[in-house]
Amino acid sequence: MRHTEGHVTHEIEHGIATIEFFHPSSNSLPAAILNDLAKTINDIGIDNRVKVIVLRSAGDRAFCAGASFDELMAIKTETEGKLFFSGFAHVINAMRKCHKLIIGRVQGKAVGGGVGLIAATDYAIACEEASVKLSELAVGIGPFVVGPAVERKIGLSCYTQLAIDATEWRSAEWGKRHGLYSEIHKTVLEVDDSIKKLSERLSHSSPEAMAQLKKVFWHGTEHWDHLLSERAAISGRLVLSDFTRNAINKFKVKAAK
Repeated sequence: MRHTEGHVTHEIEHGIATIEFFHPSSNSLPAAILNDLAKTINDIGIDNRVKVIVLRSAGDRAFCAGASFDELMAIKTETEGKLFFSGFAHVINAMRKCHKLIIGRVQGKAVGGGVGLIAATDYAIACEEASVKLSELAVGIGPFVVGPAVERKIGLSCYTQLAIDATEWRSAEWGKRHGLYSEIHKTVLEVDDSIKKLSERLSHSSPEAMAQLKKVFWHGTEHWDHLLSERAAISGRLVLSDFTRNAINKFKVKAAK
């Protein structure tokens, strides 16, 4: 699925589905790409040709810079706000409910919603440059939608650190130490080699066993359709505040310099 800017693509080879997303603004994701990403994961999840999924972004720098600031600034009502923030909710829920194990390929930094995507993978392999930050509080919102996925992966204490200290990066080593990453490697080539080996092994494993294992991994999250919708509504309301509007404008001016 290609857009004026960005894309979501997938390919299936020898039981391994590779899903790739891209946007030229450091892989920050507008609603259309988030919707396509959720749909692609849902479709691949029920494709009997597929044994395992690799989720990746294009480019050699940022894995995902979170939500599109341009679309955030265009939000005029709470309903529009909830609809926008539901984009990441739909992707996380698609990953959660997918019957296939999902390997995350993290080649660069991740912010906000990007950290939520990493947390929603079942096994994330990253390079040493893949530091993370939950920047939402700094712009007057909060990581409400991605919070459950991040907390589930790294625990409440570490999630609290990320959410409160919203301007500081945490290193890939920090991410591995606290369970966000399963492996980290020095180079992207080493990341890709490790993903190739793991995905090939899993492609020869029992699909039923992996599906049941995934159910065990995600036990206790059955209420997330409702929970993430509620969280999207909170963000959708807060994004209308003067504080958030001013903070995002300042960020955009700084980034343009």
